[in-house]
Formats: sequence, C-alpha cells, structure tokens
Amino acid sequence: MSNVPGNLQYSKDHEWVEGLGGNRYKIGITDYAQGALGDIVYVQLPKVGESVSEGAVCGEIESTKSVSELFSPVTGTVVAINEQLDSAPETLNSDPYGAGWIAEIEVSTPSTSLMDAAGYTALIG
Repeated sequence: MSNVPGNLQYSKDHEWVEGLGGNRYKIGITDYAQGALGDIVYVQLPKVGESVSEGAVCGEIESTKSVSELFSPVTGTVVAINEQLDSAPETLNSDPYGAGWIAEIEVSTPSTSLMDAAGYTALIG
C-alpha cells in the first residue's frame, strides 16, 4: 500500500503538489510512482527560470527498469530545484515527500485537475 499524505494534492501522472504560501508550490513524485519505477539512478530536473505547463514534460527520471518522463502538475515558472538529486537521485525512493522534492514553482494559472488524497488513492487502487 502506497503512502498518500492527506495534506498534498496529486496529479493523474503521479506527481504531488504542496502549497508553500502565495502562488508558490513544491512538487515531486508520489510514493506509488517511485515504487513502480524501482531504483532511481538519474533525475533530469527542470531549469530555474523555465516556464512549465500543467501536463507537459518538464524532466526525466531514469531507474534501473526504465526511463520515465516527469510531467508538471501545475503551470508556472520554476523558481528552485532540488540540486541534491544530482548526486543522490535515490532520495526519490527513500523520501519522495520530503528530501526527494523535485522543484518549486511559482504558479501562474491554478490547476483544476489536481486530486485530494482520497481521489488519488482511488486512482491507484
């Protein structure tokens, strides 16, 4: 059973979103996603200053099993990235909701498709 914290919102593509106040949000991949990927060995992060669009590819996650695209769960501008993932991508496996965050985004358009924990739990069954 995957860990689905109740204080976060979730995308259908298995990313989580945490409000940090104002229009700033932290994003990452869910426990379900990291479990499905297996041992993560590389993360291509979005660039600070880059514009991202909800549902569009903004990076890549490589595991021992496959390479998967990272989709932005929100629309806005990347204002910070988790540079620790460059040297320790496995943090996405060990702490996906904490030290394994991926980026902070200043949101320009609110999302209408994010789910609460109950909705995401229903999605992943």
